[in-house]
Amino acid sequence: MISPSLPAKPLSWLSLFRLGLVQTALGAIVVLTTSTLNRVMVVDLALPAALPGLLVGLHYAVQLSRPRWGHGADTGGRRTPWIIGGVALLAAGALGAAGATVLMAGALVAGIALAFVAFVAIGLGVGMAGTNLLALIATRTAPARRPAAATLAWLMMIAGIAVTAGVAGQLLDPYSPERLMAVAAGICAVALTLTIAGVTGIERRAHRPMTPPIPAPTPMTEGAAAPSFAEALREVWADGQARRFTIFVLVSMLAYAAQDLILEPFAGHVFGYTVGESTTLSSTQHGGVFAGMLLTGIVASVWGRGRPGFLRVWCVGGCILSALSLVLLAVGAQSSETWPLDLNVFALGASNGAFAVAAISSMMALASADARGGQSGGREGIRMGLWGAAQAIGFGAGGLLGALGVDAARALIPDTATAYGTVFTAEAALFLVASLLAARAGRRLAAPPVPANASLMPGE
Repeated sequence: MISPSLPAKPLSWLSLFRLGLVQTALGAIVVLTTSTLNRVMVVDLALPAALPGLLVGLHYAVQLSRPRWGHGADTGGRRTPWIIGGVALLAAGALGAAGATVLMAGALVAGIALAFVAFVAIGLGVGMAGTNLLALIATRTAPARRPAAATLAWLMMIAGIAVTAGVAGQLLDPYSPERLMAVAAGICAVALTLTIAGVTGIERRAHRPMTPPIPAPTPMTEGAAAPSFAEALREVWADGQARRFTIFVLVSMLAYAAQDLILEPFAGHVFGYTVGESTTLSSTQHGGVFAGMLLTGIVASVWGRGRPGFLRVWCVGGCILSALSLVLLAVGAQSSETWPLDLNVFALGASNGAFAVAAISSMMALASADARGGQSGGREGIRMGLWGAAQAIGFGAGGLLGALGVDAARALIPDTATAYGTVFTAEAALFLVASLLAARAGRRLAAPPVPANASLMPGE
Protein backbone atom coordinates (compact mmCIF):
# COMPACT_ATOMS: atom_id res chain seq x y z
CA MET A 1 0.00 0.00 0.00
CA ILE A 2 1.21 3.52 -0.77
CA SER A 3 2.36 5.37 2.29
CA PRO A 4 0.20 8.34 3.28
CA SER A 5 3.02 10.02 5.23
CA LEU A 6 3.20 12.65 2.48
CA PRO A 7 0.14 13.94 0.62
CA ALA A 8 -0.42 12.79 -2.91
CA LYS A 9 -0.18 15.37 -5.66
CA PRO A 10 -3.68 16.36 -6.85
CA LEU A 11 -4.56 15.46 -10.40
CA SER A 12 -4.02 18.24 -12.94
CA TRP A 13 -6.66 19.17 -15.49
CA LEU A 14 -4.64 17.35 -18.13
CA SER A 15 -4.60 14.21 -15.98
CA LEU A 16 -8.36 14.49 -15.39
CA PHE A 17 -8.91 14.81 -19.13
CA ARG A 18 -6.78 11.73 -19.75
CA LEU A 19 -8.76 9.74 -17.17
CA GLY A 20 -11.89 10.96 -18.94
CA LEU A 21 -10.66 9.05 -22.00
CA VAL A 22 -11.28 5.87 -20.02
CA GLN A 23 -14.88 6.98 -19.49
CA THR A 24 -15.09 7.61 -23.24
CA ALA A 25 -13.87 4.07 -23.87
CA LEU A 26 -16.36 2.57 -21.41
CA GLY A 27 -19.26 4.45 -22.98
CA ALA A 28 -18.20 3.48 -26.50
CA ILE A 29 -18.23 -0.25 -25.77
CA VAL A 30 -21.31 -0.26 -23.54
CA VAL A 31 -23.51 1.54 -26.11
CA LEU A 32 -22.67 -1.19 -28.61
CA THR A 33 -23.98 -3.89 -26.26
CA THR A 34 -27.02 -2.07 -24.85
CA SER A 35 -28.31 -0.33 -27.97
CA THR A 36 -27.09 -1.82 -31.25
CA LEU A 37 -27.14 -5.50 -30.28
CA ASN A 38 -30.47 -4.99 -28.54
CA ARG A 39 -32.01 -3.59 -31.72
CA VAL A 40 -30.65 -6.43 -33.87
CA MET A 41 -32.08 -9.06 -31.50
CA VAL A 42 -35.54 -7.52 -31.22
CA VAL A 43 -36.17 -6.19 -34.73
CA ASP A 44 -33.95 -8.13 -37.14
CA LEU A 45 -34.03 -11.49 -35.36
CA ALA A 46 -37.62 -10.97 -34.08
CA LEU A 47 -36.69 -12.13 -30.56
CA PRO A 48 -38.62 -11.03 -27.45
CA ALA A 49 -37.41 -7.73 -25.98
CA ALA A 50 -37.09 -9.56 -22.66
CA LEU A 51 -34.01 -11.42 -23.95
CA PRO A 52 -31.71 -8.40 -24.30
CA GLY A 53 -33.37 -7.05 -21.17
CA LEU A 54 -32.28 -10.15 -19.24
CA LEU A 55 -28.78 -9.97 -20.71
CA VAL A 56 -28.30 -6.31 -19.82
CA GLY A 57 -29.85 -6.98 -16.40
CA LEU A 58 -27.31 -9.77 -15.91
CA HIS A 59 -24.37 -7.47 -16.59
CA TYR A 60 -25.75 -4.99 -14.06
CA ALA A 61 -26.34 -7.76 -11.49
CA VAL A 62 -22.68 -8.74 -11.75
CA GLN A 63 -21.80 -5.15 -10.84
CA LEU A 64 -23.19 -5.66 -7.34
CA SER A 65 -19.60 -6.60 -6.53
CA ARG A 66 -18.54 -2.96 -7.04
CA PRO A 67 -18.31 -2.19 -3.27
CA ARG A 68 -15.78 -5.02 -2.90
CA TRP A 69 -13.59 -3.52 -5.62
CA GLY A 70 -14.01 -0.08 -4.04
CA HIS A 71 -12.90 -1.46 -0.69
CA GLY A 72 -9.82 -2.93 -2.34
CA ALA A 73 -9.04 0.47 -3.83
CA ASP A 74 -9.35 2.05 -0.37
CA THR A 75 -7.06 -0.38 1.40
CA GLY A 76 -4.18 -0.10 -1.06
CA GLY A 77 -2.68 -1.40 -4.26
CA ARG A 78 -2.33 0.18 -7.70
CA ARG A 79 -5.55 0.91 -9.56
CA THR A 80 -4.06 1.22 -13.04
CA PRO A 81 -3.85 -2.55 -13.77
CA TRP A 82 -7.45 -2.97 -12.63
CA ILE A 83 -8.62 -0.19 -14.94
CA ILE A 84 -6.77 -1.51 -17.99
CA GLY A 85 -7.67 -5.12 -17.18
CA GLY A 86 -11.31 -4.18 -16.69
CA VAL A 87 -11.56 -2.47 -20.09
CA ALA A 88 -9.79 -5.42 -21.74
CA LEU A 89 -12.31 -7.82 -20.17
CA LEU A 90 -15.16 -5.52 -21.23
CA ALA A 91 -13.88 -5.49 -24.82
CA ALA A 92 -13.62 -9.28 -24.86
CA GLY A 93 -17.17 -9.54 -23.53
CA ALA A 94 -18.48 -7.11 -26.16
CA LEU A 95 -16.88 -9.09 -28.98
CA GLY A 96 -18.36 -12.26 -27.50
CA ALA A 97 -21.79 -10.62 -27.32
CA ALA A 98 -21.60 -9.53 -30.97
CA GLY A 99 -20.58 -13.07 -31.96
CA ALA A 100 -23.42 -14.50 -29.89
CA THR A 101 -25.93 -12.23 -31.62
CA VAL A 102 -24.72 -13.43 -35.01
CA LEU A 103 -24.88 -17.04 -33.80
CA MET A 104 -28.50 -16.66 -32.65
CA ALA A 105 -29.66 -16.39 -36.27
CA GLY A 106 -28.69 -20.04 -36.93
CA ALA A 107 -28.28 -21.63 -33.49
CA LEU A 108 -30.51 -19.82 -31.01
CA VAL A 109 -29.75 -21.85 -27.88
CA ALA A 110 -25.98 -21.79 -28.41
CA GLY A 111 -26.12 -18.08 -29.17
CA ILE A 112 -28.04 -17.32 -25.98
CA ALA A 113 -25.63 -19.42 -23.91
CA LEU A 114 -22.63 -17.57 -25.35
CA ALA A 115 -24.40 -14.25 -24.80
CA PHE A 116 -24.87 -15.00 -21.09
CA VAL A 117 -21.14 -15.69 -20.67
CA ALA A 118 -20.27 -12.55 -22.65
CA PHE A 119 -22.55 -10.29 -20.60
CA VAL A 120 -21.06 -11.61 -17.33
CA ALA A 121 -17.65 -10.57 -18.68
CA ILE A 122 -19.09 -7.18 -19.67
CA GLY A 123 -20.43 -6.61 -16.14
CA LEU A 124 -17.16 -7.64 -14.50
CA GLY A 125 -15.16 -5.40 -16.83
CA VAL A 126 -17.35 -2.31 -16.33
CA GLY A 127 -17.39 -2.70 -12.55
CA MET A 128 -13.69 -3.44 -12.26
CA ALA A 129 -12.59 -0.49 -14.41
CA GLY A 130 -15.31 1.98 -13.47
CA THR A 131 -15.09 1.63 -9.69
CA ASN A 132 -11.32 1.96 -9.58
CA LEU A 133 -11.39 4.88 -12.02
CA LEU A 134 -13.90 6.81 -9.91
CA ALA A 135 -12.01 6.00 -6.72
CA LEU A 136 -8.84 7.39 -8.29
CA ILE A 137 -10.59 10.59 -9.37
CA ALA A 138 -12.36 11.06 -6.01
CA THR A 139 -9.25 10.56 -3.89
CA ARG A 140 -6.74 12.45 -6.05
CA THR A 141 -8.78 15.50 -7.10
CA ALA A 142 -8.61 18.77 -5.17
CA PRO A 143 -11.93 19.39 -3.32
CA ALA A 144 -12.71 22.58 -5.26
CA ARG A 145 -12.38 20.70 -8.55
CA ARG A 146 -14.44 17.62 -7.71
CA PRO A 147 -17.81 18.80 -9.13
CA ALA A 148 -16.16 19.99 -12.33
CA ALA A 149 -14.06 16.82 -12.53
CA ALA A 150 -17.19 14.66 -12.20
CA THR A 151 -18.92 16.64 -14.93
CA LEU A 152 -15.89 16.37 -17.23
CA ALA A 153 -15.67 12.59 -16.73
CA TRP A 154 -19.35 12.02 -17.52
CA LEU A 155 -19.40 14.40 -20.44
CA MET A 156 -16.54 12.44 -21.97
CA MET A 157 -18.41 9.19 -21.38
CA ILE A 158 -21.53 10.60 -23.05
CA ALA A 159 -19.35 11.88 -25.90
CA GLY A 160 -18.03 8.35 -26.38
CA ILE A 161 -21.57 6.99 -26.42
CA ALA A 162 -22.90 9.62 -28.82
CA VAL A 163 -19.97 9.47 -31.27
CA THR A 164 -19.86 5.66 -31.26
CA ALA A 165 -23.62 5.34 -31.80
CA GLY A 166 -23.48 7.79 -34.68
CA VAL A 167 -20.45 6.23 -36.38
CA ALA A 168 -21.71 2.68 -35.82
CA GLY A 169 -25.09 3.66 -37.23
CA GLN A 170 -23.48 4.84 -40.46
CA LEU A 171 -21.18 1.81 -40.76
CA LEU A 172 -23.91 -0.76 -40.07
CA ASP A 173 -26.05 0.19 -43.08
CA PRO A 174 -26.71 -2.06 -44.92
CA TYR A 175 -26.71 -4.56 -42.06
CA SER A 176 -24.89 -7.86 -42.28
CA PRO A 177 -23.42 -10.18 -39.61
CA GLU A 178 -19.91 -9.66 -41.02
CA ARG A 179 -20.30 -5.89 -40.86
CA LEU A 180 -21.52 -6.12 -37.24
CA MET A 181 -18.44 -8.10 -36.17
CA ALA A 182 -16.08 -5.72 -37.99
CA VAL A 183 -17.65 -2.65 -36.37
CA ALA A 184 -17.57 -4.28 -32.91
CA ALA A 185 -13.90 -5.23 -33.28
CA GLY A 186 -12.98 -1.71 -34.39
CA ILE A 187 -14.80 -0.06 -31.49
CA CYS A 188 -13.19 -2.37 -28.93
CA ALA A 189 -9.69 -1.84 -30.35
CA VAL A 190 -10.04 1.96 -30.27
CA ALA A 191 -11.49 1.86 -26.73
CA LEU A 192 -8.65 -0.25 -25.35
CA THR A 193 -6.07 2.02 -27.01
CA LEU A 194 -7.71 5.11 -25.47
CA THR A 195 -7.68 3.46 -22.04
CA ILE A 196 -4.00 2.59 -22.13
CA ALA A 197 -3.07 6.05 -23.43
CA GLY A 198 -5.29 7.74 -20.84
CA VAL A 199 -4.28 5.95 -17.65
CA THR A 200 -0.61 5.06 -18.16
CA GLY A 201 1.60 7.03 -15.77
CA ILE A 202 -1.25 8.94 -14.14
CA GLU A 203 -1.20 7.04 -10.87
CA ARG A 204 2.57 7.34 -10.53
CA ARG A 205 2.44 11.11 -10.99
CA ALA A 206 -0.53 11.44 -8.64
CA HIS A 207 1.47 9.73 -5.90
CA ARG A 208 4.44 12.05 -6.25
CA PRO A 209 4.81 13.77 -2.85
CA MET A 210 4.09 17.48 -2.51
CA THR A 211 5.88 20.06 -0.40
CA PRO A 212 3.23 20.84 2.29
CA PRO A 213 3.80 19.59 5.86
CA ILE A 214 3.11 15.98 6.79
CA PRO A 215 -0.57 15.64 7.76
CA ALA A 216 -1.90 13.94 10.83
CA PRO A 217 -2.32 10.17 10.50
CA THR A 218 -5.61 8.96 9.05
CA PRO A 219 -7.47 5.67 9.65
CA MET A 220 -5.79 4.27 6.56
CA THR A 221 -2.18 5.10 7.49
CA GLU A 222 0.37 2.45 6.82
CA GLY A 223 0.76 -0.03 9.64
CA ALA A 224 -2.82 0.36 10.82
CA ALA A 225 -5.01 -2.68 10.40
CA ALA A 226 -7.43 -2.11 7.53
CA PRO A 227 -11.08 -2.83 8.40
CA SER A 228 -12.69 -5.82 6.78
CA PHE A 229 -15.03 -5.31 3.84
CA ALA A 230 -18.09 -6.07 6.00
CA GLU A 231 -16.99 -3.60 8.68
CA ALA A 232 -16.32 -0.85 6.16
CA LEU A 233 -19.67 -1.43 4.42
CA ARG A 234 -21.57 -1.34 7.74
CA GLU A 235 -19.83 1.91 8.65
CA VAL A 236 -20.78 3.60 5.39
CA TRP A 237 -24.39 2.31 5.49
CA ALA A 238 -24.74 3.64 9.05
CA ASP A 239 -24.19 7.14 7.66
CA GLY A 240 -27.75 8.40 7.12
CA GLN A 241 -26.68 10.85 4.42
CA ALA A 242 -24.96 8.13 2.39
CA ARG A 243 -27.96 5.81 2.87
CA ARG A 244 -30.52 8.38 1.71
CA PHE A 245 -28.41 9.27 -1.30
CA THR A 246 -28.17 5.57 -2.18
CA ILE A 247 -31.98 5.30 -2.29
CA PHE A 248 -32.26 8.37 -4.51
CA VAL A 249 -29.62 6.96 -6.89
CA LEU A 250 -31.50 3.66 -7.06
CA VAL A 251 -34.90 5.17 -7.93
CA SER A 252 -33.60 7.84 -10.31
CA MET A 253 -31.47 5.34 -12.23
CA LEU A 254 -34.43 2.96 -12.39
CA ALA A 255 -36.39 5.70 -14.16
CA TYR A 256 -33.42 6.69 -16.31
CA ALA A 257 -32.77 3.17 -17.59
CA ALA A 258 -36.33 2.01 -18.20
CA GLN A 259 -36.32 3.68 -21.64
CA ASP A 260 -32.90 2.40 -22.72
CA LEU A 261 -33.76 -0.98 -24.24
CA ILE A 262 -37.03 0.01 -25.88
CA LEU A 263 -36.25 3.31 -27.59
CA GLU A 264 -34.55 1.82 -30.66
CA PRO A 265 -37.13 -1.00 -31.09
CA PHE A 266 -39.82 1.70 -30.70
CA ALA A 267 -38.25 3.66 -33.55
CA GLY A 268 -38.13 0.52 -35.68
CA HIS A 269 -41.62 -0.78 -34.92
CA VAL A 270 -43.57 2.51 -34.88
CA PHE A 271 -41.54 4.89 -37.07
CA GLY A 272 -40.04 2.31 -39.46
CA TYR A 273 -36.40 3.19 -38.76
CA THR A 274 -33.64 0.94 -40.14
CA VAL A 275 -30.82 -0.45 -37.95
CA GLY A 276 -28.55 2.42 -38.90
CA GLU A 277 -31.27 5.05 -38.42
CA SER A 278 -32.28 3.75 -35.00
CA THR A 279 -28.62 3.58 -33.90
CA THR A 280 -28.19 7.17 -35.05
CA LEU A 281 -31.29 8.05 -33.00
CA SER A 282 -29.46 6.69 -29.95
CA SER A 283 -26.64 9.07 -30.84
CA THR A 284 -29.17 11.92 -30.91
CA GLN A 285 -30.42 10.98 -27.46
CA HIS A 286 -26.94 10.85 -25.97
CA GLY A 287 -26.07 14.09 -27.73
CA GLY A 288 -28.97 15.59 -25.81
CA VAL A 289 -27.61 14.14 -22.57
CA PHE A 290 -24.25 15.74 -23.36
CA ALA A 291 -25.91 19.13 -24.01
CA GLY A 292 -27.97 18.91 -20.81
CA MET A 293 -24.93 18.03 -18.73
CA LEU A 294 -22.84 20.79 -20.27
CA LEU A 295 -25.55 23.41 -19.77
CA THR A 296 -26.11 22.39 -16.16
CA GLY A 297 -22.38 22.36 -15.42
CA ILE A 298 -21.90 25.85 -16.86
CA VAL A 299 -24.94 27.32 -15.11
CA ALA A 300 -23.95 25.70 -11.81
CA SER A 301 -20.39 27.02 -12.00
CA VAL A 302 -21.51 30.56 -12.89
CA TRP A 303 -24.68 31.05 -10.84
CA GLY A 304 -24.72 28.14 -8.44
CA ARG A 305 -21.76 28.99 -6.22
CA GLY A 306 -22.69 29.55 -2.61
CA ARG A 307 -26.21 28.21 -3.19
CA PRO A 308 -26.40 24.77 -1.54
CA GLY A 309 -29.83 23.99 -3.03
CA PHE A 310 -28.90 24.86 -6.61
CA LEU A 311 -28.02 21.32 -7.69
CA ARG A 312 -31.15 19.99 -5.99
CA VAL A 313 -33.29 22.30 -8.14
CA TRP A 314 -31.65 20.91 -11.28
CA CYS A 315 -32.17 17.35 -10.02
CA VAL A 316 -35.88 17.94 -9.47
CA GLY A 317 -36.36 19.95 -12.67
CA GLY A 318 -34.47 17.44 -14.80
CA CYS A 319 -36.62 14.58 -13.53
CA ILE A 320 -39.85 16.51 -14.24
CA LEU A 321 -38.73 17.47 -17.76
CA SER A 322 -37.73 13.85 -18.42
CA ALA A 323 -41.24 12.77 -17.44
CA LEU A 324 -42.73 15.36 -19.81
CA SER A 325 -40.51 14.19 -22.69
CA LEU A 326 -41.64 10.60 -22.18
CA VAL A 327 -45.31 11.63 -22.21
CA LEU A 328 -44.66 13.45 -25.49
CA LEU A 329 -43.15 10.25 -26.92
CA ALA A 330 -46.38 8.44 -26.01
CA VAL A 331 -48.37 11.17 -27.78
CA GLY A 332 -46.06 11.14 -30.80
CA ALA A 333 -46.49 7.40 -31.26
CA GLN A 334 -50.06 8.11 -32.37
CA SER A 335 -48.91 10.41 -35.19
CA SER A 336 -45.67 8.80 -36.32
CA GLU A 337 -45.81 10.22 -39.84
CA THR A 338 -45.51 13.83 -38.72
CA TRP A 339 -44.03 13.67 -35.21
CA PRO A 340 -40.49 15.16 -34.82
CA LEU A 341 -39.06 12.05 -33.15
CA ASP A 342 -35.43 13.21 -33.28
CA LEU A 343 -36.27 16.50 -31.52
CA ASN A 344 -38.35 14.69 -28.90
CA VAL A 345 -35.56 12.22 -28.20
CA PHE A 346 -32.98 15.03 -28.00
CA ALA A 347 -35.17 16.84 -25.44
CA LEU A 348 -35.44 13.61 -23.42
CA GLY A 349 -31.67 13.26 -23.43
CA ALA A 350 -31.11 16.89 -22.40
CA SER A 351 -33.55 16.50 -19.49
CA ASN A 352 -31.82 13.30 -18.41
CA GLY A 353 -28.45 15.05 -18.56
CA ALA A 354 -29.61 17.97 -16.43
CA PHE A 355 -30.68 15.77 -13.53
CA ALA A 356 -27.78 13.35 -13.94
CA VAL A 357 -24.96 15.88 -13.75
CA ALA A 358 -26.44 17.41 -10.60
CA ALA A 359 -26.63 13.98 -8.96
CA ILE A 360 -23.14 13.03 -10.14
CA SER A 361 -21.60 16.25 -8.80
CA SER A 362 -23.23 15.62 -5.43
CA MET A 363 -21.99 12.03 -5.48
CA MET A 364 -18.38 13.13 -6.01
CA ALA A 365 -18.54 15.63 -3.15
CA LEU A 366 -20.34 13.27 -0.75
CA ALA A 367 -17.87 10.47 -1.46
CA SER A 368 -15.21 12.25 0.57
CA ALA A 369 -17.34 13.57 3.43
CA ASP A 370 -19.07 11.60 6.19
CA ALA A 371 -22.10 12.46 8.28
CA ARG A 372 -19.94 14.15 10.93
CA GLY A 373 -18.69 16.67 8.41
CA GLY A 374 -15.14 15.37 8.36
CA GLN A 375 -13.21 13.40 5.81
CA SER A 376 -14.38 9.96 4.89
CA GLY A 377 -11.31 8.30 6.38
CA GLY A 378 -10.39 6.39 3.28
CA ARG A 379 -13.94 5.25 2.43
CA GLU A 380 -14.22 7.03 -0.93
CA GLY A 381 -13.89 3.80 -2.88
CA ILE A 382 -16.50 1.83 -0.96
CA ARG A 383 -18.91 4.78 -1.08
CA MET A 384 -18.45 4.98 -4.84
CA GLY A 385 -18.89 1.22 -4.97
CA LEU A 386 -22.11 1.38 -2.94
CA TRP A 387 -23.61 4.07 -5.18
CA GLY A 388 -22.31 2.24 -8.22
CA ALA A 389 -24.10 -0.89 -7.03
CA ALA A 390 -27.32 1.10 -6.50
CA GLN A 391 -26.93 2.54 -9.98
CA ALA A 392 -26.35 -0.95 -11.39
CA ILE A 393 -29.49 -2.28 -9.70
CA GLY A 394 -31.49 0.65 -11.05
CA PHE A 395 -30.12 0.30 -14.55
CA GLY A 396 -30.51 -3.47 -14.65
CA ALA A 397 -33.99 -3.56 -13.16
CA GLY A 398 -35.08 -0.54 -15.19
CA GLY A 399 -33.94 -2.00 -18.49
CA LEU A 400 -35.54 -5.35 -17.74
CA LEU A 401 -38.82 -3.85 -16.53
CA GLY A 402 -38.99 -1.62 -19.60
CA ALA A 403 -38.44 -4.58 -21.93
CA LEU A 404 -40.91 -6.81 -20.06
CA GLY A 405 -43.40 -3.95 -20.02
CA VAL A 406 -43.24 -3.63 -23.80
CA ASP A 407 -43.67 -7.39 -24.31
CA ALA A 408 -46.65 -7.45 -21.93
CA ALA A 409 -48.23 -4.32 -23.42
CA ARG A 410 -47.87 -5.61 -27.00
CA ALA A 411 -49.46 -8.92 -25.95
CA LEU A 412 -52.43 -7.15 -24.34
CA ILE A 413 -52.83 -4.15 -26.64
CA PRO A 414 -53.25 -4.82 -30.39
CA ASP A 415 -51.96 -1.41 -31.45
CA THR A 416 -48.14 -1.32 -31.22
CA ALA A 417 -47.96 2.47 -30.89
CA THR A 418 -50.40 2.44 -27.96
CA ALA A 419 -48.48 -0.39 -26.30
CA TYR A 420 -45.22 1.57 -26.39
CA GLY A 421 -47.02 4.74 -25.31
CA THR A 422 -48.40 2.98 -22.24
CA VAL A 423 -44.91 1.93 -21.15
CA PHE A 424 -43.49 5.43 -21.74
CA THR A 425 -46.26 6.90 -19.59
CA ALA A 426 -45.45 4.48 -16.77
CA GLU A 427 -41.78 5.49 -17.00
CA ALA A 428 -42.80 9.15 -16.79
CA ALA A 429 -44.59 8.40 -13.53
CA LEU A 430 -41.41 6.81 -12.17
CA PHE A 431 -39.46 9.97 -13.00
CA LEU A 432 -41.99 11.99 -11.04
CA VAL A 433 -41.41 9.73 -8.02
CA ALA A 434 -37.66 10.37 -8.39
CA SER A 435 -38.30 14.12 -8.46
CA LEU A 436 -40.21 13.87 -5.18
CA LEU A 437 -37.34 11.95 -3.58
CA ALA A 438 -34.88 14.61 -4.77
CA ALA A 439 -37.10 17.39 -3.41
CA ARG A 440 -37.49 15.71 -0.04
CA ALA A 441 -33.80 15.07 0.22
CA GLY A 442 -33.35 18.82 0.49
CA ARG A 443 -29.85 20.09 0.95
CA ARG A 444 -28.46 16.60 1.34
CA LEU A 445 -28.34 16.29 -2.45
CA ALA A 446 -26.49 19.58 -2.91
CA ALA A 447 -22.74 19.53 -3.38
CA PRO A 448 -20.70 21.93 -1.21
CA PRO A 449 -20.27 25.30 -2.91
CA VAL A 450 -17.12 25.75 -4.96
CA PRO A 451 -14.87 28.54 -3.61
CA ALA A 452 -15.16 31.72 -5.62
CA ASN A 453 -11.44 31.66 -6.52
CA ALA A 454 -11.48 28.04 -7.71
CA SER A 455 -10.68 27.60 -11.39
CA LEU A 456 -13.07 25.43 -13.37
CA MET A 457 -11.34 25.83 -16.70
CA PRO A 458 -8.95 23.15 -17.97
CA GLY A 459 -5.35 24.26 -18.05
CA GLU A 460 -5.70 26.83 -15.30
